[in-house]
Amino acid sequence: MVRVACVRFKSAGRVYYFDPGDLQIKAGSFVVVETVRGLEFGMLSTDIIEVDESSVISPLKPIIRVATQEDITRNAENEAKKQKALEVCQEKILKHGLDMKLVDVEYTFDNSKIIYYFTAEGRVDFRELVKDLAGVFRMRIELRQIGVRDETKMMGGIGCCGRDLCCHSWLPEFEPVSIKMAKVQNLSLNPIKISGICGRLMCCLQYENDNYVESKKGMPEIGEIIGTRDGKALVCDVNILKMQIKARLILNDNYEDKPDKLSTEYYTYSKEEISRTERRRGRSQGEKQSSSDAKLEAEAEKLEQKDRHEREERREKPEKRDRQPRQEGGAEEAKGAKSSKGVRRHDRPRKNMHKKESFEASLAEQNHGSEASEN
Repeated sequence: MVRVACVRFKSAGRVYYFDPGDLQIKAGSFVVVETVRGLEFGMLSTDIIEVDESSVISPLKPIIRVATQEDITRNAENEAKKQKALEVCQEKILKHGLDMKLVDVEYTFDNSKIIYYFTAEGRVDFRELVKDLAGVFRMRIELRQIGVRDETKMMGGIGCCGRDLCCHSWLPEFEPVSIKMAKVQNLSLNPIKISGICGRLMCCLQYENDNYVESKKGMPEIGEIIGTRDGKALVCDVNILKMQIKARLILNDNYEDKPDKLSTEYYTYSKEEISRTERRRGRSQGEKQSSSDAKLEAEAEKLEQKDRHEREERREKPEKRDRQPRQEGGAEEAKGAKSSKGVRRHDRPRKNMHKKESFEASLAEQNHGSEASEN
């Protein structure tokens, strides 16, 4: 087991592990730590805990110090400068006519860099924008493109439940959400009802999904024929919370060759009062999926695909504060790789190389001739 300090840099951000050393600090304490960005100001989310070594990326970076009053004042000053930085950047975006939406800005603790977060439909060429911002602030500028979920997490808002958004108030990381979760919980597949203000599937769909999956085990599906104390019946509705099945009795015996004759009344059975058979049916004639339902399901699946695409992009470019900084020289290699004809700059033959070799050869011949004449 390893002693770690859980540090959080934003109110609902990810938790990062750091080495507390001999410091005796508790939850809510402000600390200054070293990350790949340099020195940063954070807060302990919990007391010092012990975790398994397999869950820690070694070596852990130590906590530099407990934040002093000067550190707290500097952090407050950085927060106060954000509004001015947003106004300047928005003015430059309009000047260059860039199709991008500015979301948030962040100053590093040591004032060595400004990080802007923005959203856009596609790739944006913001090289001239970076030059203008660097000329105004006289420090390094970084522009980072984020997805709509991350935008909502930063901006905050009120959900359809009337409470603050989970992602903004307490949810540290986004979990995968699929349309299958809405189907398991018998929710409407209307994208307006199951999507949040970010336009993606609501995160709360996965909160109770495991309970629904566990409760649904052994329950029949809609359109399935089951055995009851009253005879064979066709399942019309399933209530997972009450563990009840609503069905209509099959009145004719020979339902292999012609449509079933069903009772006009609905009968309710508990899970223990039915027996499932091997034979399954699709939806009955009166319960076929309408074209409007199919269209809603297709739109919901599109939302799921967009969410999956953004999750893959987030996985490819994770925010790693607690890992070692990248090795220098990566940018140089990238520049070399972008040289003409796909050949790195240092691999291309130098100009006039053959002239230099011929000159050296003639010089060697002259020296050899002079030595022979002296002998």
